[in-house]
Amino acid sequence: MAQISRRTMLVAAAGAAATIPLARAGAAAAAPPADPSATFTGHAPVPLRWLENGTPAELAAGTTWGVPWPRGAFPPDQRFALTGDGGTAVPVQTWPTAYWPDGSVKWTAHAISGAAPRAGGYQLAAGVPAAPATPVIVQTGGRIVVDTGVITVAFNRSGATVVDAIRRGDTVIARNGRLVASVQDKPGGDLPATLKTEAFNGTVDAVTVEQRGPVRAVVRVEGRHQQGRRRWLPFVVRFYLYAGSDAIRVVHTFVFDGNGQQDFINGLGVQFTVPMRGELYNRHVRLAGAGNGVLAEAVQGITGLRRDPGAAVRQAQYEGRLTPDVATWDTRVTTRLQYVPAFGDYSLRQLTANGFEIVKRTKPGHTWIRVDGGTRAAGLGYVGTPSGGLAFGMRNFWQLHPTELEIGGAATDNAQATIWMWSPRAGAMDLRFYHDGMGQDTYPEQLEGLEITYEDYEPGFGSPHGVARTTELMFWALAATPTAERFAQLAAATSTPPLLVSSPQHNHSAGVFGTWTPVDRSVPAKAALEDKLERLHRYHVGQVDQRNWYGFWDYGDIMHTYDTTRHVWRYDVGGYAWDNSELSTDLWLWYQYLRSGDATAFRFAEAMTRHTSEVDMYHVGKYAGLGTRHGVLHWADSAKQVRISNAGYKRFLYFLTADERLGDVLHSLVDADKTFLALDPIRKIRTGPYTPDPKALSVSTTTDWGSLALAWLTEWERGGDPIARTKLLNGASTIAALPNGWAQGNDPKYNLADGRYAPMTERSVAVGALGSVFGLIELMTELIALVDDPVVKQQWVTFCRLYNAPAADQIAATGTAWGNLNLGQAYARATAYAAAKLGDAELAKRAWKELRAGAAGYPETNTFTARRIEAPAVLNPVDEADVSVNASAQYGLAVFQCLALIGEHI
Repeated sequence: MAQISRRTMLVAAAGAAATIPLARAGAAAAAPPADPSATFTGHAPVPLRWLENGTPAELAAGTTWGVPWPRGAFPPDQRFALTGDGGTAVPVQTWPTAYWPDGSVKWTAHAISGAAPRAGGYQLAAGVPAAPATPVIVQTGGRIVVDTGVITVAFNRSGATVVDAIRRGDTVIARNGRLVASVQDKPGGDLPATLKTEAFNGTVDAVTVEQRGPVRAVVRVEGRHQQGRRRWLPFVVRFYLYAGSDAIRVVHTFVFDGNGQQDFINGLGVQFTVPMRGELYNRHVRLAGAGNGVLAEAVQGITGLRRDPGAAVRQAQYEGRLTPDVATWDTRVTTRLQYVPAFGDYSLRQLTANGFEIVKRTKPGHTWIRVDGGTRAAGLGYVGTPSGGLAFGMRNFWQLHPTELEIGGAATDNAQATIWMWSPRAGAMDLRFYHDGMGQDTYPEQLEGLEITYEDYEPGFGSPHGVARTTELMFWALAATPTAERFAQLAAATSTPPLLVSSPQHNHSAGVFGTWTPVDRSVPAKAALEDKLERLHRYHVGQVDQRNWYGFWDYGDIMHTYDTTRHVWRYDVGGYAWDNSELSTDLWLWYQYLRSGDATAFRFAEAMTRHTSEVDMYHVGKYAGLGTRHGVLHWADSAKQVRISNAGYKRFLYFLTADERLGDVLHSLVDADKTFLALDPIRKIRTGPYTPDPKALSVSTTTDWGSLALAWLTEWERGGDPIARTKLLNGASTIAALPNGWAQGNDPKYNLADGRYAPMTERSVAVGALGSVFGLIELMTELIALVDDPVVKQQWVTFCRLYNAPAADQIAATGTAWGNLNLGQAYARATAYAAAKLGDAELAKRAWKELRAGAAGYPETNTFTARRIEAPAVLNPVDEADVSVNASAQYGLAVFQCLALIGEHI
């Protein structure tokens, strides 16, 4: 493509500022300054497709996605146009989410409305975007009012009512939108004691408009749940509204900041009041079941009666249409309608992953009667009339059990529609530690416990205070009761929100996320590896369902290690249970998606990222910014470390979807180095006294620094706090200046103010197997490509060359042998990196040999072929294979990079 001058591009981009979101204080937002004399190469149109393929019938209000661009292609204020198949212009809103060091745009986010023309595929290109017929309008004042052209939503700036009203024209569809929670003082179930229960309402502290349209508006609401003087359970709730759409997407995050020994949540939900109009027999309830199943009922049923009102009447009620004039009915029905019960309360309860039940009752004070049941409900309900109503639902409804959709008071003037993210019908949320410590009161005793159960226990550290959960909700302000077909389509959009994606080939050509290549089966040796990678990935995906790894706090994570004797994963054995990102499982899964573009791979990685970025790390309290090592409970282990809260595991989903909640989490990790003042990661094995000094902190140059640096890299990309770039570059250059670079021993000291390591003159070596497998290898691949620092490059290449090298080579380069190091297969990718940078064919052969040998991983003979274990040897039939998640993650990452770096030497 011909080069385009910066001046030309800036002129073409005039007016683009209207599509750039308003920034919150402290959030990443500002583009780095570009060289005024720079020219931009431009880029050919990029094809986009739906992740799940095919054209979706409904969107979740709209959809937002990210697209990467090569360095130097476009300025950050470039505008983009979107066209569907056949050339139809589609209104699109664009904003930058990341930048290259030269100021050119690296990632852009794009949004379209569910009301826009839909196609099976699209083309994204530089140009002037089409304007929506009815752009989103945001009005600020005493309240914030968002008008999509179809509905208006009014947000209160304070108080216990978050959403004042949702209107469609002159009709109030819903009002008094609020957050509700309840807590009891004892767990219940195992104690005969009387329970004390308190109810809390979410109270608003701040409301921020993050985007104003024209296609998408975003309103951020912050607050806490309050009852009397107690204010706790902080929340951040974002509302997404799209031009011409009658839907509202909601992303709800709450943080548990209570006492796990005393606070037992027994209800957590979002509730709206829905005005009910018209006759009881013209009021409708819809609940989505499994698959496309829909329960369609009226509050006052007139079908199946002893006397028949008429076929036209019955069919109209069943289909959710206004029934014919009552004067046309059989009088034997109309004169006795007062004796037909009205069922005003409905409840769909998904208390386990594999079963839901629907019950209803006439009103409180009377029994529930069973309606029906099933396996896995889609998670959408509706209450309303032929003149309008509210559809309300939750994504991952059955996966995040115990959940509930509840309708109350539909036989009165005002129904209550509630999405229970934790159902009051389930047992209370019990976040207590799972054992009493077993006498592990001192570090020596705790280290002995680590030797037998692999659990790093320490009294008081297994606290849930500060963990969080994010849930995605959907609301539709409908003009009429939807048909069964439309309701099933809305349920499908709620369960799996359609997402547009660019191809692996385009993403790879953009040069993002370091070293990887799209799936390549061009020669038999590569095809064999690709088949093994796919088989290994498919096995772990399948284990989620076979082992029922679902639930409010668990969904998204997988288990760490297998027990071949019991034919179960070691769910109850110390540090062998939940994986909690150990050895970069998240990275493996995301590169699997990037290479393949496979929808299953994306959804698997997405669920893990949503989990690990909320449940496996702390967001408030003394451990804020740290994550928890793998264990029986996600917060059980006493090892609180930045290697688990690692921003590198979260940035994929952020850039691919522009998810604001993940943006918050990423930004919060910029100052994670301050946690080293509060908690010494190696306190149990440190010899001698240690007092944290901000100017001389003990922060390892590998595991710790790599995790911190990934947060700084992401913040720098996003144009956020400039300290991130400073610390990233200072850290890399001062580590490289150490006598042995990343292999240097004697505990180099870190300066919290600027990210520098203090100089050292004496050569020493301290290399651990875990040092580089929490994202450091992937970080350095990106960083060296971004900055021109030959010393950093030389020292890192040396480290990569030496890790698996003979002792003689290590002694020659660093003065001492590195010892008997583990994870030889994982570090094959380090050897491959050195081979590629040095152009060393013999080193490349060595890397392939290391990969195939499978040291501390998978030897070439492991084909990942599963064997079936049937009852009665197991509770449920399962497949088992010779795998562990540590080995799977590192094997996958090693193969990906060997193929990308030295594929020609396979």
